[in-house]
Amino acid sequence: MKAANLMRAIPAIALGLCGTGVQAAGFQLLEQNASGIGDAYAGSAAVADNASTIFFNPAGMARLPGVNVSGGVTAIRPSFKFHDHGSTGPGGLPLGGNQGGDAGSVGFAPNAYISWELNPDWYIGLGLGAPFGLMTEYEDDWIGRYHSQEFSIESINVNPSIAYKVNERLSIGAGLNWMQLDAQYRRAAAPVVLPPAMGGQYLGDINAKLNLKGDAWGWNLGLLYQVTPSTRIGLSYRSRVKIDADGTARFGRDASIPATVPVPVPGPVHASTSVELPDTAVLSIVHDLNPRWQLLADVSWTGWSSIQALDIDNGNPALNDKLDLRFRDTWRVALGANYKVNQRWTLKGGLAWDQSPVHEARYRPTSLPDSDRYWVSIGAQYNFNDKTKVDIGYAHLFVKNASIDNDTAANKGTVRGDYKSNANLLGIQISHRF
Repeated sequence: MKAANLMRAIPAIALGLCGTGVQAAGFQLLEQNASGIGDAYAGSAAVADNASTIFFNPAGMARLPGVNVSGGVTAIRPSFKFHDHGSTGPGGLPLGGNQGGDAGSVGFAPNAYISWELNPDWYIGLGLGAPFGLMTEYEDDWIGRYHSQEFSIESINVNPSIAYKVNERLSIGAGLNWMQLDAQYRRAAAPVVLPPAMGGQYLGDINAKLNLKGDAWGWNLGLLYQVTPSTRIGLSYRSRVKIDADGTARFGRDASIPATVPVPVPGPVHASTSVELPDTAVLSIVHDLNPRWQLLADVSWTGWSSIQALDIDNGNPALNDKLDLRFRDTWRVALGANYKVNQRWTLKGGLAWDQSPVHEARYRPTSLPDSDRYWVSIGAQYNFNDKTKVDIGYAHLFVKNASIDNDTAANKGTVRGDYKSNANLLGIQISHRF
């Protein structure tokens, strides 16, 4: 296929690019390629061995002669299991309910990229991916249903980029990012309880379901410097993206509430919110120790403090909602190594520590019961020839047990207990140079 035809075809893939899962701390998805999983994404801004460098550091395109395409998908299976220690319903009511089951489920993070060498100095490219994603879903009648029953975020990011090769050592790059975000939030909004004179019996819940969508623009920059023939440093930055989203909130009553009980239920209302997605800075180094061994390292910072709360305007103060989050900025450190077995096979391994933006039990949301985690990763690359290669990577994330004592909204009750969590990632990436 000619490069021009590829450039026309790849944007169509965006229709199918949406990520639901959770892997990096918060609801960020590092899986903008699968080739980096085996190294725990160590050296992400300096590797530049396929077209996915467009996301991690656009300056890396200067290392890719000709036309390069790369695409892949990562399956993400997080697990969030809640254990109750005295949760209560709105107003302190001791409403029953189960512990929610496993709130995690399988999600997929796809990606696609193309880079094009215009001449020895200038390069352009296009990246498609899903940099943010999240889904937690509990059993409907769980004890924390007034906080959340389901929360999901899906994203699409379109990233046209350009790179300039300043000299044999230094290259710089930049890109624009159009991001679309879709969010869904479902919870029990209020319990229906008979007056004390009628026995005070709990009958069921009024439920709320929110659907929101919005988009906005951001930008990213990158620099790649070859310090010595065997050592390369990469530095990249992605800007904040503020998205104003709107949609509809719908309300309904449990089927368990007898039809004879008059319960006023609001009709569908217009809903809106704003969220400022965080900026990220990454410093990476890649060092060729010898012809067989390559060492990689990463230090990254994410400005999660841009999200202190999520205020949802439903057009009526009585119907408005708020998630009090109070996120903090976070750090991530990763180390990795590649071993070249022969001309065909390269083996990979990596470790990482990933800090969570959620750091207090009171502000840990049931929709994102996040905590610090450690990565252990392995992977392999197979070169069919000097133009085509495939990467496979697997990582297990050991997530620190986290307590929750969230009583930040009087009309939602208190969720008190702890979470045991983990995640598994499995990805494949295919790259080809024309």
